[in-house]
Amino acid sequence: MASTVETYAGPSSREHSAPSSDPTTSAPHWTPRLWGVLAVLCLVLFLDGLDVSMVGVALPSIGHELGMSATSLQWIVNGYVLGYGGLMMLGGRTADLLGRRRVFLIALAVFAAASLLGGLVDSGGLLIASRFIKGLAAAFTAPTALSILTTTFPEGPARNRALSVFSVFGASGYSSGLILGGLLTEFGWRWTFLTPVPLAILALVAGYVLIPRDRPADSGGHDLVGAVTLSGGMLLAVYTVVSAPDRGWTAPITLGSIVLAAALLTAFVFVEKRLAHPLVRFGILRIGTVVRANLSIVALMGSYMSFQFMMTLYLQDGLGWSALRMALALLPAGLVVAFGSPFTGRLINRYGTAPLLIASMASMSLGYVWFLATAGGTPNYAFTVLPTMLLLGGGFAFGFSSIMSQATEGIEDSEQGLASGLVQTSGQVGAALVLAVVTAVTTGATAGDTDFGAYRPGANLVTGVAIVGLLLNLVPLFGSARRRAKTVDTTRLS
Repeated sequence: MASTVETYAGPSSREHSAPSSDPTTSAPHWTPRLWGVLAVLCLVLFLDGLDVSMVGVALPSIGHELGMSATSLQWIVNGYVLGYGGLMMLGGRTADLLGRRRVFLIALAVFAAASLLGGLVDSGGLLIASRFIKGLAAAFTAPTALSILTTTFPEGPARNRALSVFSVFGASGYSSGLILGGLLTEFGWRWTFLTPVPLAILALVAGYVLIPRDRPADSGGHDLVGAVTLSGGMLLAVYTVVSAPDRGWTAPITLGSIVLAAALLTAFVFVEKRLAHPLVRFGILRIGTVVRANLSIVALMGSYMSFQFMMTLYLQDGLGWSALRMALALLPAGLVVAFGSPFTGRLINRYGTAPLLIASMASMSLGYVWFLATAGGTPNYAFTVLPTMLLLGGGFAFGFSSIMSQATEGIEDSEQGLASGLVQTSGQVGAALVLAVVTAVTTGATAGDTDFGAYRPGANLVTGVAIVGLLLNLVPLFGSARRRAKTVDTTRLS
């Protein structure tokens, strides 16, 4: 049975040019087992989104029961981000070197165990530790899941279709987490940690049965020094980003962390350039589409997550809304992503990723500009918030699948984990950096303040980030126009 499924496991890019009997390209319908593999990967992405949003809604209840201050509570979220963003590059490359299926299943088992631990502990410190471990596990499951998808479904219509379905579950997980978090918190915050456990176990068992065995990359070696310097530098960099708003960007410990992180990452670059088989091949960063995809996801995730963070605080602390009412207010964005993403694959097949990324960042920018222009003192939901959520949802639906497709297209199967880890690291670390700066400029906001004015500097920053993302994707368009004009002039002269 395993040998039958292994024919799906992604021919290399050299094989794509030849006629293929691969069922993802030649057959009009995917087999049930191939759908099963995709379902497992989607469930894991769903759990990532579910976990982040559910826990965020439950934070006030956790603080009340465990006696945690606001500063301590932020580390329940930041602990996860620290592990997730700090080790994702290592997670993606480890999957290439040791085998995607093996790394995926081990990390998923750790994710389930950490979820269970978080729901049972009575100590704030242990809860934060469980979140850090969970983030470490997600740093391996997320890029590995994406690399399994991109090597199982060959580049082109099949992969674009699979990425569209994959994106739906990520958005659905986040949206569902907002609602479930509000409902489950009514019964007890522990349920927000325990609910993912049976789903993770289901994904683990199904993945063991359905995901075909794969062979590690033929080359790449085991770069221990690179692994230590990269993971240490990334962990310290993310830690600095998420802790700086509280400690201050000019505090000695913050400046020291920046210097040490920079030293470790510089050492990593020095080592990698001198190895025959480095952990990260820097040549991948010379591919223009890969670079644009990584910068685009910083703009997309950084602006989107930061804006939702501000709205969460404003609607609950400023306007006194319940967690459930707040979740319902933000839900339209997630619904647009869930219902719009399935069509993105077809649009990519027809138009390519570049036009969709321009449409995505234009929609995001317009959403933020509309909010700033119409918010006034107290935003009106129907006139201001709802249109903004619809525009942001549309932008995210177009953008996420397009970015994932652009970041991995043309990459050999042996480096799909590297490309996947790179783009997801950019998304997580970029989002953390933008959120840290947004948090720093909105420190004037206080509970019970119904005027959005205190959050306006953060909203201005978010808008600027989205506009930069739009301009970034317009630059190649202008370059192509200039090249075409030059070609026409040369033809006329000749």
